[in-house]
Amino acid sequence: MLLLVDENGNPVGSAPRKKCHSDNSLIQLVVHLEIFNSKGEIYLQKRSPFKDMYPDRWDTAVGGHVRAGEDPFLALVREAREEIGIDASEAKFFTKFLHRCPAESEVCFLYTMTYDGEFAIDHDEVVDGRFFTMDEIRSRLGTGFFTGNFEKEIKLFEK
Repeated sequence: MLLLVDENGNPVGSAPRKKCHSDNSLIQLVVHLEIFNSKGEIYLQKRSPFKDMYPDRWDTAVGGHVRAGEDPFLALVREAREEIGIDASEAKFFTKFLHRCPAESEVCFLYTMTYDGEFAIDHDEVVDGRFFTMDEIRSRLGTGFFTGNFEKEIKLFEK
């Protein structure tokens, strides 16, 4: 069961994942983590081709749903450990925003951290991962290379 929220991120209920990904009137609460290395590059993950949303696209380093009754920061730490095998307990809250697309709606709690260590990718969820320069990212915006949510996030960082 996924946590449902209002447009400000306040809990209002829960619903099955499949229903959330087919009804954009239901707003899910998700967490995302942008990881920067000491050179200012951004680590991105390539989503599995088996994902129901945005398969085979590059996305934020970590992203996941907050479960019903779960604290968003603890969800972020859990997702980072599951997806890329790192400890994200030093991540800092950056902002929250509403993202809508035809299939779903999300309030995203966005966190950031600097990390230069190793990753242990869970290949059931993530196909690949690597650091990108901002120039690489800018050159691919609007081409379908990234998820729509990531494209919205990167614009928040550039402000």
